[in-house]
Amino acid sequence: MRFALPSLGRSQALLIAALALLALCAAAVFAQVDGDRGIAPIAASSDISVTGVDVDVTGDDAEDARTKGWEAAQRQAWERLEGPDLSDSQIAAMVSAIVIEREQLGPRRYIARLGVIFDRQRANAYLGGAAQAQRSAPMLLVPVTVSAGTQLVYEMRNPWQRAWAEYQAGSSRIDYVRPSGAGSDSLLITYGQTGRRSRLWWRNVLDQFSASDVLIPIANLDYSYPGGPVTGRFTARHGPDNRFLASFAMTADNPQALPDMLAQAVTRFDAIFAQALADGQLSPDPTLNLGTPEINPALLRLIEAGQAADARERAESAARERASSAAAETDGTISAAPVNTPPPEGSVALYTVQVQTPDAAAFNGALSEVRAASGVRNAGIRSTAIGGTSVLTVSYAGSIQDLAGALRARGFTVQQGNNALLISR
Repeated sequence: MRFALPSLGRSQALLIAALALLALCAAAVFAQVDGDRGIAPIAASSDISVTGVDVDVTGDDAEDARTKGWEAAQRQAWERLEGPDLSDSQIAAMVSAIVIEREQLGPRRYIARLGVIFDRQRANAYLGGAAQAQRSAPMLLVPVTVSAGTQLVYEMRNPWQRAWAEYQAGSSRIDYVRPSGAGSDSLLITYGQTGRRSRLWWRNVLDQFSASDVLIPIANLDYSYPGGPVTGRFTARHGPDNRFLASFAMTADNPQALPDMLAQAVTRFDAIFAQALADGQLSPDPTLNLGTPEINPALLRLIEAGQAADARERAESAARERASSAAAETDGTISAAPVNTPPPEGSVALYTVQVQTPDAAAFNGALSEVRAASGVRNAGIRSTAIGGTSVLTVSYAGSIQDLAGALRARGFTVQQGNNALLISR
């Protein structure tokens, strides 16, 4: 049995092709933002953290060896901070935690890599807090991994992203803004973004994360052969112009040692950025602050004329609404707005509802939601303030508490005054 397919015209064929292309694009975008790709950064602590302290000690038994190893780690960590000579008991009194990064226990031997966290309030009595007084502006971190001809940021989980997410930045002089990489982060922050010079593009990205500037630590990883050494060439860059700060190289013996190498590289990057801050190189780029553009005087006059006409129209509309409300009150169909008691049965009340409207979309959405609330007969616009608080007059068959409950049911946050409601999202 044969079936004949109907012939398609040119316009129909083009429509089908366009729909297929849109479906493929939608699937590609969904695939790029879908999946478990984010790594949330650890909570920052203001305590002083010293990581990567290696110890190899012996003792009478395993427990004694571990105790001696922890004491040795505390002394080494204190020496790294260049603190004054103190006794072991004085140093131990300032230690708030020991972090075990890796350890091997024997009958009388203890080999480990530890992290030591000092309580800042106690340690500053010996170290001084002036060195930590100056902190950078919020800096968006864009960790780039270059390996096997590809450049990754947040498109998929990678060891370089994890190293930065696990870095304890509380004691750093750099205010890092570390995105998790989930959701739309992989679309906003890409390797291609680091090569853009458009300040408008950068301003849009930075505003999404409340940052003032950008830091770009690049890790170029070269795997010699499967299971063999991994060479890392690291480059620190800064700003929308991708300005070079410093570079260095490190080598891991095998892929299993790569996380330790990357953790050490993060510490070196932090030192590079801190030195650049001290040298005045991390000041936010002034071109990222767009400021207030100058407007042509003729265009400004047109804008002012339009605003005046809009104000007159709002005033006339408010006058008509007041006249209509007064006429309605005289014939008994609408009562004056009661505060705590509902109006007489068969009539509605007029209430004042103030709405926070940061933009036009918020104003339109709030007006639609108020009108759709249960029991609302009508919602008129008394005044419009984009970027401020707009005022509505709402006709409602019930008390002001009932109206507040109906608006809460639509997802608003409601604050009740003497004779008005203030709502927001």
